Amino acid sequence: MKAKAFDTRLFKRILQYTKPYQWRFNGVVIFAISLSIFAALRPYLLKQTVDGYIKTHDAQGLLFYISLMGIVLLLEVFSQFYFVYWANWLGQDIVKDIRIKLFKHILSFRMKYFDLVPVGQLVTRSVSDIESIARIFSQGLFMIISDLMKMVVVLLFMFYMNWKLTWIVIVAMPILVFITRIFQRKMQVAFEEVRTQIANMNTFVQERVTGMKIVQLFNREEIESEKFKDINEKHQNAWIKTILYNSIFFPIADIISSLTLGFIVLYGGIKILNGDNFTTFGDLFSYTMFIGMLFNPLRQIADKFNEMQLGMIAANRVFEIIDTQDQIQDTGKIEAPIFDGNITFKDVRFSYIENEEVIKGIDLSVNSGETIAIVGSTGAGKSTIINLLNRFYEIKSGTICIDNENIENYTLSSLRKQIAIVLQDVFLFADTIYNNITLNNPAITRKDVYAAAKKIGVHNFIMSLPDNYDFDVKERGVMLSSGQRQLIAFLRAYVSNPSILILDEATSSIDTYSEELIQRATETITKGRTSIVIAHRLATIVNADKIVVMDKGLVVEEGTHQELINKESGYYKNLYDSQFSLAE
Repeated sequence: MKAKAFDTRLFKRILQYTKPYQWRFNGVVIFAISLSIFAALRPYLLKQTVDGYIKTHDAQGLLFYISLMGIVLLLEVFSQFYFVYWANWLGQDIVKDIRIKLFKHILSFRMKYFDLVPVGQLVTRSVSDIESIARIFSQGLFMIISDLMKMVVVLLFMFYMNWKLTWIVIVAMPILVFITRIFQRKMQVAFEEVRTQIANMNTFVQERVTGMKIVQLFNREEIESEKFKDINEKHQNAWIKTILYNSIFFPIADIISSLTLGFIVLYGGIKILNGDNFTTFGDLFSYTMFIGMLFNPLRQIADKFNEMQLGMIAANRVFEIIDTQDQIQDTGKIEAPIFDGNITFKDVRFSYIENEEVIKGIDLSVNSGETIAIVGSTGAGKSTIINLLNRFYEIKSGTICIDNENIENYTLSSLRKQIAIVLQDVFLFADTIYNNITLNNPAITRKDVYAAAKKIGVHNFIMSLPDNYDFDVKERGVMLSSGQRQLIAFLRAYVSNPSILILDEATSSIDTYSEELIQRATETITKGRTSIVIAHRLATIVNADKIVVMDKGLVVEEGTHQELINKESGYYKNLYDSQFSLAE
């Protein structure tokens, strides 16, 4: 849905976030009113000073009015300070609440959402778009309210002082209002394009920086640089369009304001020279200030409205994500206990894309405490089995049960708490090793971590690093080798004390030394618990209690290593012989 500059429904929704800060919202409005009164009072006092005391050479009265204008100026400064400070404070409180709500909502999305939506786009929504919402309050809404109040109060003073002279100003105002309206419409379209190009640029940069190794490995620096130039040029052109509209509008607004002021001075001056009581010198002095205070806000309202448009467009995009319902349905009522670990798949079907089944009605059973291995060629559906067991994706049909209870009946958080996964591509946060192991779970102590590390044989490796467990692994764990990252992942899984353990190709890309450590770690953490091992390297799973062979979304063979290897022309035997001959 395209955002509108005056989308009332959207604007009311944004205002809902001001309710917890109602006292500050009211305070900003009060300071906006007082600011407009004090600002309009100064020119009026100037008129009184010129006509009543300078003209009559009354020094004492002149000093009094100058002092009075000084007091009014101080009150105006005081109101301006609290108005700006509280408006910005309110804006930051609101975006803090929206950002927390947005991020929490993103965390609840199922994996399919992240398969389809670029990471850079989500970063843009969570950071720059939300900051634009803050500007609705700091630079948009309250500034417009303040300017409109100032204009109303100024007009009231002007009509009170000289209603005939004021009508000259009134005649000029519709022209500026008409031009302002055209400007606003053009800027809305331009700002929509700006936000789109910013999102595109963030997405592009995010992907290339994350995949920098591939870019450099395949010598694509020049190609990616040219692509970025094209995206950057589109971004520049979008901004230039907004600059062009500003460059046209503001000079025209200045010309109208200056011509109106010039006409009033000329017309009023001629009347005074002709001895007409139409106006006074005090009126002309004060009107030179009043016109600026009347036309500048009107001109700046367009600029402030730009900020409103940016904020409304950004809010529309943020709320689109908040309104997206793409979560796994967490309708379970049962808190998952410590599982015995009996797992059954009954006629399970699943597809990532409609009508293209990846899992084609499989039946599979795993007994408590058993270690089973799932093997097969790439695309056979091995990892999909794991995704379905953790409910990262919803199955199309069939049932998956743990301990004879459908996993949909368990609450999502309690289910996942009892299952730990070690992936091939280990993700580590830019944090210490200790925090990457515990994931900041306060229930896991350092004593627990040290004991677990010693038990699976990785304590000495960690202690050899600078700062030991407090070693900062940097972004994605770049300070560690792939084998070391894998060991951290094993320890992370072990300290969570899961009922069910899953190893998803966890030994497919490591060195011999790390493999020995991981083999030891595997034996330790799988002991006494149900374990599912997905592996390409068949030599690592020969001791599994059962091996399940998959092909094209179907289970084609089951049995122990010895049973399957003795099956002539069997799928597993062919895979094993092929790998063995390659190793030879």
